[in-house]
Amino acid sequence: MNFSVKQKRVLWQDRFGISLATGQFGVALAGNPNVGKSTIFNALTGLHQHTGNWPGKTVDNAQGSFQFQQKSFLLVDLPGTYSLLAHTVEEQIARDFLCFASPDVTVVVLDATCLERNLNLALQVFEITPKVIICLNLMDEARKKNIMIDVPSLERELGVPVVAAAARQGKGLPELQEKILQVASGALQTKPRQIAYSPEVEKAVKQLLPLVGSLADNTFSPRWLALRLLDGDSSFLDSLNSFLGISRGWEGAKCAQ
Repeated sequence: MNFSVKQKRVLWQDRFGISLATGQFGVALAGNPNVGKSTIFNALTGLHQHTGNWPGKTVDNAQGSFQFQQKSFLLVDLPGTYSLLAHTVEEQIARDFLCFASPDVTVVVLDATCLERNLNLALQVFEITPKVIICLNLMDEARKKNIMIDVPSLERELGVPVVAAAARQGKGLPELQEKILQVASGALQTKPRQIAYSPEVEKAVKQLLPLVGSLADNTFSPRWLALRLLDGDSSFLDSLNSFLGISRGWEGAKCAQ
């Protein structure tokens, strides 16, 4: 299920109520609550913003555009969430968008003052997509608390770009835009660190991989899909069935032509 640019635009509009222009890169902004996502979103998009609700939900949907080096980007500010294991509506929205919308880049915003807690979400996103950038925000607050972070070492450990930022002062945002462009265009390839689970879980995943490979078909990470099937998450299975119905409809229309 390798969707064309046109199919992706239709998916964003029909499933998520987001208008992705022709030639525009789609960027997801994810993170825990209170990590400064809104500050980054406002700084990058300025007055070019639109706020509504996610289709069928009462949760705010904020999207905005920005230009960088003659390229256009649509930034989608996902609901603040601590996990993608979908215990709340906000988590379900974030999970479904990252999985089914396949953004060109996902920027995960972390709070530099409590990095260990925030990394949980980043590691979950790594399982869905390799196209991730870490924005290590609130570096100014970390310094006030005498917290020192070796950013180059963190980048090597995580396998993705890490941008140190203090968004309220505008620090780090030009570098963030540069990394977004590089990852979106394919100029920068990432290899996110993957979690190794218990031997029992890894054995079950290995057994499932041949069965889910054709279902994933370059649209999902087969490993991530196998893990979610092991979870038995009913909300995810409902979302998956809905998405597969849309994609099969596209395949059928293609065959009819």
